[in-house]
Amino acid sequence: MKNMLRLLTMLALVFVLPTLVSAGLWAAKERPGGWNEADWGSAGFLPKAEETPEAAIHVFSAMTGGMKGSVASHAWIVTKEKNGQYQRYDKVGWGAPIRRNHRPPDGYWYSNPPRLVTSVKGPEAERLIPKVEAAIASYPHGEAGGYRIYPGPNSNTFVAHVLRSVPELGAVLPPDAVGRDYLPNGAFYALDSDGRDLHLSLGGLVGLSLGARSGFEVNLLGLVAGLDFHRPALKLPGFGAIGWPD
Repeated sequence: MKNMLRLLTMLALVFVLPTLVSAGLWAAKERPGGWNEADWGSAGFLPKAEETPEAAIHVFSAMTGGMKGSVASHAWIVTKEKNGQYQRYDKVGWGAPIRRNHRPPDGYWYSNPPRLVTSVKGPEAERLIPKVEAAIASYPHGEAGGYRIYPGPNSNTFVAHVLRSVPELGAVLPPDAVGRDYLPNGAFYALDSDGRDLHLSLGGLVGLSLGARSGFEVNLLGLVAGLDFHRPALKLPGFGAIGWPD
């Protein structure tokens, strides 16, 4: 009984308390009343394509709308061939299977600014863009109707699939990317293509990730807590990755 109480206390402190605090802080903020009142325009993060001829790959994430924005974000992928234009890829719950360029590459999401998850430029981006495009094409839930907001497959499931398939991008989605731990086709485990990160999951509801990019993560009902060893940080629901002070 004491061990059970200790476990419940730990879960409350690690998962429930941060979520409640984040929800309270989020509720105090001014937010648009609906999608039609939100800012979806460019945040001015990226230079114009004509001003930067080099190839590039960017992965962005932004908190989403409504109260779910206190703990959940939306992720997307942007590519740019050398001397080319930006191409943005999202998986959303409406319209075409994988949406392409339906928003600016660095656009706000429900008025929330984009955060850069990872970026690769120059010759390395030129080398990786075909691999990213192949991973996008191979996403097993890319068809119309292949979307479920919770626990997945959703927009974050899609981007997480690409990051696992192209580990050279060197990143995982932030802890608030609910749905990223739903493995394609509901699989129990997945190993990144370079073998350096292992992911275990029960339908995206309970899971564990361990590896060079993931660090150590525990997923409970879509909420993630853990440690990042590569870029030392504590991962908490609602707050994302909190870096250690220098």
